[in-house]
Amino acid sequence: MICLFAIVIAMFVYLTYALLNPEKF
Repeated sequence: MICLFAIVIAMFVYLTYALLNPEKF
């Protein structure tokens, strides 16, 4: 369960970074 939670957090951070830095994607 902890692993799944960590994966969800990582995905959320990645998506936020992508939205804040669209020129890098």
